[in-house]
Amino acid sequence: PVPFFGTALVVLLSCASLASSCTEQEKSSLIDFRDGLSQEGNGGLNMSWANSTDCCQWEGVNCGNGGVVTEVLLPSKGLKGRIPPSLSNLTGLLHLNLSCNSLYGSLPAELVFSSSIIILDVSFNHLSGPLQEHQSPISGLPLKVLNISSNFFTGQLPSTTLQVMNNLVALNASNNSFTGPLPSSICSNAPSLAMLDLFLNDFSGTVSPEFGNCSKLTVLKAGHNNLTGGLPHELFNATSLEHLSFPNNNLQGALDGSSLVKLSNLIFLDLGSNGLEGEMPDSIGQLGRLEELHLDNNLMIGELPSALRNCRSLKYITLRNNSFVGDLSRVNFTQMDLRTADFSLNKFSGRIPESIYACSNLIALRLAYNNFQGQFSPRIANLRSLSFLSVTNNSFTDITDALQNLNRCKNLTSLLIGSNFKGETIPQNAAIDGFQNLRVLTIDACPLVGTIPLWLSKLTKLEILDLSYNHLTGTIPSWINRLPLLFFLDISSNRLTRNIPTELMGMPMLQSDKNAAKLDMKFLELPVFWTQSRQYRLLNAFPNVLNLCNNSLTGIIPQGIGQLKVLNVLNFSTNSLSGEIPPQICNLTNLQMLDLSNNQLTGELPTALSN
Repeated sequence: PVPFFGTALVVLLSCASLASSCTEQEKSSLIDFRDGLSQEGNGGLNMSWANSTDCCQWEGVNCGNGGVVTEVLLPSKGLKGRIPPSLSNLTGLLHLNLSCNSLYGSLPAELVFSSSIIILDVSFNHLSGPLQEHQSPISGLPLKVLNISSNFFTGQLPSTTLQVMNNLVALNASNNSFTGPLPSSICSNAPSLAMLDLFLNDFSGTVSPEFGNCSKLTVLKAGHNNLTGGLPHELFNATSLEHLSFPNNNLQGALDGSSLVKLSNLIFLDLGSNGLEGEMPDSIGQLGRLEELHLDNNLMIGELPSALRNCRSLKYITLRNNSFVGDLSRVNFTQMDLRTADFSLNKFSGRIPESIYACSNLIALRLAYNNFQGQFSPRIANLRSLSFLSVTNNSFTDITDALQNLNRCKNLTSLLIGSNFKGETIPQNAAIDGFQNLRVLTIDACPLVGTIPLWLSKLTKLEILDLSYNHLTGTIPSWINRLPLLFFLDISSNRLTRNIPTELMGMPMLQSDKNAAKLDMKFLELPVFWTQSRQYRLLNAFPNVLNLCNNSLTGIIPQGIGQLKVLNVLNFSTNSLSGEIPPQICNLTNLQMLDLSNNQLTGELPTALSN
C-alpha cells in the first residue's frame, strides 16, 4: 500500500501536469498595460505583476485551460494611465473589467471589436473622445455586455459600430456627453438586447417608433437628455419592458391609456420633469406589477383615477408639482404597500384620506402646498414606520391636537408643518412628549402666538428648528444650548424681546466642526426644500445658521459670539441691538453671510473682518 501523503503527492503532480503558464505574448501584453500606468497610479501592479512569475498568478488575472488569460479584473485599483490596444492580443480574453479607476484617453477599437471579449466594463474612468466607427465588414461579435458609463465620451453612438454587436444584451452608455438621436435601430441589430441605459447625455430629437421592435428589452433609460415630442404608440409594443425611464427631458403630450396598458410587466415608470399634459389614465390600475411611479414636475391635470387603488404593488409614488385636483380620498390606499408618497404642489383638497393610515409600511409622506384642511386623525399613529412628514402650506387646524397625535409616530425624524394653524396658540403643555427621534422640526409662518415652549427642550436629537414668521413673544430661552445636535436655528420674524442670552453662544454644534461627526449621515427619505430651487437630501449639507432677525431684541451682541466658529450664516438684523460690534466676531472665519443691519450699533467696524 502507498503511504497517504505519497498518494497526495501523486495527485498534486498529476494536477501540475494539467496546468501551464501563460504565453510570452500574453505576458508581454499585460506588462505593456502595466508599464503604461503612472508611478502613483499603478495600483501596486509593479509589485504583484512581476516579470519573473507566471502571469496566471498575478492579481486580477485569471486563466483557463492551457494557461490562456480569460479574465482581467482590476476595478477600483486607483489605476491612472491609458488603455493600450495591445490588450487585444489576449486572444482568449472573455471578461475585461477596468471600472472605477482614473484611466484616460480613448477606448481602443481593438477591444470594442474583439473577437473574444464577452464583457467589457470601463465605467467610471476619465476616457474621452468619440467611439470608433467600424470599417471592415465583420459581424457576429461575441460582446454581450458593454459598460462605458461615467466617462467623457462625445459625439454620436456610431451606427456602424452598433451594427456589428449582434449578440449585445446590455449597453450602458450613461453619464457621458453623447449627442445626436437615440440609437433606435439597435434592437434590429441585437435582437437579444435586454438593457439600454443612455441616462445623462446630450441626446436630442424624438423617441423613435423603432424602439417598439425591442421585443426582449426590459430596461430602457434615457433620462436627463434633450428629447422632445411625445412617446410614440409603437414604443408600448416593447411589452417585455419592466423599467421605463425618461425623466428630465422635454417630452410633451398626454399619457395614452390604451398604449400604457400593454406594458403589463412594468415595475418602474419615470416620466418626471417633462411637459406631459392631460389626466392620469384609468388604465394605470391594470399595471399590477408597478412598484414605482414618477410623474412629478409635469403639467398634468384632473382627479386621480380611483382605479389607481388596483396598483397593489405600488411602493413609491410622486406626483409633485402638477395641477391635480379633487379629493385624494377617491383613491383607496388600503391594499397598497406604499413606502414613499409625494402629492405636494398640486390642488388636492379635503381631508387626508383615512385609507392611507392603513399603509403601515409608509416611511415618507408629503402633502405640502395643497388645499388640505381639518384635523389629523388619531389613526395616524398606525403609521408606525413614518419617518418623514411634510404638510406645509395647507389649512390644517388645532395644532395642539395635531402634535398630540403626531407624537405617537415614534419613528418620526422630519416633521414640517408650517403655514397651517392660522393664528392659533403654540401649545405650552409639558405633557407633549414623544418625538424622541425628531431631527427636523419646522413650524414657520403660521403665525402662532405664545412663547417658545419648554417641551422643545426635550427634543435632544433635533438638528434643525425653524419657528420663523410667527407672532411669538417673550425671551429667547437659555435652554437652547442644551440641544446637543442643533446647528440650524431660525426664530426670525417674531416678536421676541430683551437680550440675546449668553447661553446661546454655547451651542455645541456651532463651536467646532469636530462635532459634525455626531450627526446622522443617513439620507432623508425625501428632499427638504429650503427654497423652491434649493433642496437637500442630507441634513449635514444644510448651512450652520443662527437667525434672530426681525424681532425686538435689545442689549449688546455678546462677546461670546466668537465661540461659534463654524457658523455659515449669522443674521441679527432688524432688532434694537446697541453697542459696538465685538471684535470676537472676526473669529467666525467660516461665515458666508453676516447681517447686522437695522440696529443701533455704534463704534467702528472691526478691521479683522477681512479675515
